[in-house]
Amino acid sequence: MYEHFREEERPFIDHIQTLREQATRYHQEKLTGFLDPRMQEVAKSVIGQDGEIDLQFFGGADGCERKRASIRPAYLKNEPIDWDISLFKAAYANKFVTLTHRDVLGALMNTGMKRETFGDISVTDNAFYVACTKEASAYIAIALKQVGKATVTLEETDTLELPDEKWEEKPVTVSSLRLDALLSALYGLSRAKAADLIGKGLVKVNWKVVEHPSFRVAIGDDLSVRGAGRAKVLKQEGVTKKDKYRLVLGKKS
Repeated sequence: MYEHFREEERPFIDHIQTLREQATRYHQEKLTGFLDPRMQEVAKSVIGQDGEIDLQFFGGADGCERKRASIRPAYLKNEPIDWDISLFKAAYANKFVTLTHRDVLGALMNTGMKRETFGDISVTDNAFYVACTKEASAYIAIALKQVGKATVTLEETDTLELPDEKWEEKPVTVSSLRLDALLSALYGLSRAKAADLIGKGLVKVNWKVVEHPSFRVAIGDDLSVRGAGRAKVLKQEGVTKKDKYRLVLGKKS
């Protein structure tokens, strides 16, 4: 199992395998915290075509990126799932302050909660929305009073207003799947400049800082460069006669 994944993903693989065993052997229903898209793909791969397991994902609303996974016996497949997700909205005076996704996430993390406690965060012109686990909702509502320079009050809501974001596709040909090579092709940088950004800790792959230019990127990986926004390796469209990779990369538009 491990040879198909990265070394740092092994603890999560073990966690999913434990939940699968609890579902099959002890007939338990299990919920994970909020998983990023890469973790969702790993969970799908670990569970595979196991006919004894019903695996489903949900983040609080259609279109969410971060989702909880439900792992339960297959005979419960047609039964409703209690996702234990709370949705919050907080209005703020945008005339006096501007908030970003990073501001909200930083404030939430400063409450002492772990990242898997929170799902998608959406910031609009005069409000922000956040999904969280129901068990943490009461504490978060009390603890989160300040985001950046804005004083906020969280109110529970039935909807999660998500931004209409699309990927701007960019076909590229690269000599390897190294991180520095992909960043160079995506942003029009030299390999040396891309390596410098990586070495300074300004680049994340699947929401984790990667500091090695030789890090091998996989199809579906989410990339971000501080100050330049997010990108994604959308798909591979073959290999050239000179063994170069034809890829389609995406940038948030």
